[in-house]
Amino acid sequence: MPKNTIITDVLIIGASASGLMCAIEAGKRGRKVIVLDHANKPGKKILMSGGGRCNFTNYEVNADNFISHNPHFCKSALSRFTQWDFIAMVNEYQIPFQQRDLGKLFCENSAKDILNMLLSECEKAGVDIQLRSEVGSIEKIDDNNFTINTSSNVFSCTSLVIASGGLSIPKMCASPLGYKVAEQFGHHIWPTSPGLVPFTLHDHDKKKLADLSGISINCLVSNDRNQFKENILFTHRGLSGPAILQISSYWKSGEPINIDLLPDLDVEGFLITSQSQHLRKKIKTILSELLPKRLITSLLQQSLLDTPLLELSRKQISDISQQLKHWQIKPNATEGYRTAEVTLGGVDCNELSSKTMQSSKVQGLYFIGEVVDISGWLGGYNFQWAWSSGWCAGQVV
Repeated sequence: MPKNTIITDVLIIGASASGLMCAIEAGKRGRKVIVLDHANKPGKKILMSGGGRCNFTNYEVNADNFISHNPHFCKSALSRFTQWDFIAMVNEYQIPFQQRDLGKLFCENSAKDILNMLLSECEKAGVDIQLRSEVGSIEKIDDNNFTINTSSNVFSCTSLVIASGGLSIPKMCASPLGYKVAEQFGHHIWPTSPGLVPFTLHDHDKKKLADLSGISINCLVSNDRNQFKENILFTHRGLSGPAILQISSYWKSGEPINIDLLPDLDVEGFLITSQSQHLRKKIKTILSELLPKRLITSLLQQSLLDTPLLELSRKQISDISQQLKHWQIKPNATEGYRTAEVTLGGVDCNELSSKTMQSSKVQGLYFIGEVVDISGWLGGYNFQWAWSSGWCAGQVV
């Protein structure tokens, strides 16, 4: 049975954060817009983000919060549709939100508030969202038209927007479609890898730290490329928590990471001062006032822990400080795309317009959101990139 051919001005593949924002802006301009998604619901990642509260942006946003082979590319979009512009939308819909650490903004009630706002704006702009639509072939018919074959219909459009996201969290219907489309039309793809993702440990470290599962402490985690001062969380698989997720985006396989377990304390000075006060406490008693006892027991030898402070040599004090301030551990791997919050790499920014997100190779073809080689830090930055890049494309498609 022949399929219907549906003609539209703009076809957006992906009912994602960026896709919905682009659809809203294009619809406001009077363009006929259709959004296709192979999932059964729109905005699935919005709903599950931030523990169901959606960390939708951050009070402090700049290019330094993003990773890309072209670190300047994101500046145009972020300056044209800012965090303040999105916050104004949230306020217009009277969505209650709260600020958490480091400027992170979360819904007070539910991530559904953000998705419902976007869907309401889509409805007002006349956007047609079609779910359970599997995209098959895509062709450029002539200078002005694309034909898109799907499981149910054939679509014809003049502007084709790829907002299909990356490979992270497959259970949320992640798909490599966007990269395949980019490659089909001659785009360079920077190799992809999981970002903002927990680490797994080698067996010997996993065994050594097995009793620490559930412990969370504020640390300074670093490598040669960056450092982050936030919580880390010991899990039954390895290491997680905000600081670990952040550094994972800068980690290369086989490298160690450095962890300062007491970033606000000069441990060596503290122990020397305590020693001068003739404290007779054992080391494990003093250190247990600073860190969880289970952690100290895992990192320091029992004979040292049982030593009274007054009997410690300067070398022993230095060794304790070194272990707590410069703990080095080599992850085995990351947990991969299964739990990664973002995909690093993607469509080469040098082949896109930073103002419109249009391909420099194919007129009428646009790439927005996570499929592009722009990855934000933890803290609302990836959503802000989605809103900004989607908004910019929406002004011109």
